[in-house]
Order: sequence, then C-alpha cells, then structure tokens
Amino acid sequence: MSKKERIILGIDPGTTIMGFGLIKCVGPKMELIQLDELILKKYTDHYLKLQKIFEHTIGIIEAHHPDEIAIEAPFFGKNVQSMLKLGRAQGVAMAAGLSRQIAITEYSPKKIKMAITGSGNASKEQVAKMLQSLLKLKTLPKNLDATDGLAAAVCHFYNSGKVTSTKSYSGWDAFVKQNEARIKK
Repeated sequence: MSKKERIILGIDPGTTIMGFGLIKCVGPKMELIQLDELILKKYTDHYLKLQKIFEHTIGIIEAHHPDEIAIEAPFFGKNVQSMLKLGRAQGVAMAAGLSRQIAITEYSPKKIKMAITGSGNASKEQVAKMLQSLLKLKTLPKNLDATDGLAAAVCHFYNSGKVTSTKSYSGWDAFVKQNEARIKK
C-alpha cells in the first residue's frame, strides 16, 4: 500500500441498526469498498447488543484493516435513555477501533450532512442520493443507516488535513467581527 492510499471506516452508531461504510482513498480519489449494516432489532438485551456491535466492528477491522475511523457523534435528543444507549453503542465501536490502535475522529450529524450535500439540514435520503452520485453506487440499501456510516467516512476524507475550528459563524459578517486581526487594512 502506497503512503497516499488509505482506508476509512465510517460508522453511524445505533442500537436498532448500526451503519458501516468503507472507502479506499488514493490521493484525491475515493472509491467504495463496502456498505454494511448490523441489525440489532432482534436482541432485547442491551448488553448483548453492545457485544454484537463490538464483535461486528472488530470483524470489519480485521477484514479490511482501516487506517482511520470516522464516527457520527450522538445528537442530543429529548429522551435521555435513548441518548445514553446511543452513546454506549458509539463508545463500544470506538473501543473496538482503539483496541486496534486506529485513529478515530468524531463528526456531528450536521457537519457530515454539510460535507456531503452542502446543507447541514439535509435529509437521510438527500445524503444517500449524493453519495450514490459521488461513488457511482448502482442501488441504495433499504435502510439508510449504511449510507449514514458511509457519509461519515466521506466527510472524514473531505476534512482530512484541514485544520478544524470549534468556532462557528452565522455568515461573513460574524466571521469578520470575530477575526478583525486577520483583516488587512
């Protein structure tokens, strides 16, 4: 594998369906390796779900040897129990990657949608259609959790090597006001 070639595993954490997407990046180009999903609906025991998530993530890692993992951060919802379960699912997937010394980057759902479609408020369907076009996918999966995992990987590819800022701006005026020292007069 050349230095410019790398594999990114994208993960969309879930306790009902967990989505995974793998891409191979060579220089400025990316290609799909695999779309995958882990269906967890049939398990009622939350700890068994976590075990299945860990084992499945390790299986993908051992099969494809990703260089990096991009994972969607849980978004804050009204249901605290759901948030806790989602955070555990994410943590178990992260632990699987960390146990194999793989670098992990977390992206907010808005950042992922913005990277793929240009809109942080895009729907799952809009994200999936854009990925279908970008990666020339013949068909989309029935559940879009796999494409959400793929979106995390593609977002990471687009953001690789860029310095990210925790600041956010509502527009150019806000940017200028917060960065007056950078403006040449």
